[in-house]
Amino acid sequence: MEVQETRVQTERVLTIPNILSMARLVGVPVFLWLILRPEFGGPNSDGWALLVLALSGISDYLDGKLARRWNQISSLGRLLDPAADRLYVLSTLLGLTWREILPLWLTALLLARELLLAVMVGILRRHGYPPPQVNFLGKAATFNLMYAFPLLLLSDGHGWIASAAAVFGWAFAVWGTTLYWWAGVLYVVQVRRLVRADATTD
Repeated sequence: MEVQETRVQTERVLTIPNILSMARLVGVPVFLWLILRPEFGGPNSDGWALLVLALSGISDYLDGKLARRWNQISSLGRLLDPAADRLYVLSTLLGLTWREILPLWLTALLLARELLLAVMVGILRRHGYPPPQVNFLGKAATFNLMYAFPLLLLSDGHGWIASAAAVFGWAFAVWGTTLYWWAGVLYVVQVRRLVRADATTD
């Protein structure tokens, strides 16, 4: 993730990229409700949960693409986009772990990375820096995880489709977790350099 502040193109709130990000945020509780329905005596809604995840992945790609192409990068968008990413990751972790599709060790590993990021954001704020911007490595990690989660959800079944989904789902999960931590370590290095630079200036 990049710590440097990028130029804000617009302060408009109701832009197409921001509306897409807002829609993704609205989809988070919907997805969580769908994935947990069987645990509370409701019908299996995994198909609808997969659809919500697929739409969130498409909107995640489009909001950044359109914001850059139409010069609609905004302060709100720079907050909404990573917030939606993290909430989808957290809600999916909760749902899949509750359903015992994801093992606790993987959930703990990903949550530990989120905790690390929260600590780094706190340090940045104390030094007067804005929240981090998502870079290519962080986006790649999120994309891998967003592919992994629906595949692992699909693997919770029988037949060759479930078996193939498990293989590819775990491949994406391993790559996504590795990239997630790699981006986190690079971010820690960047924050450390900024703190040292501030100390030298003082």
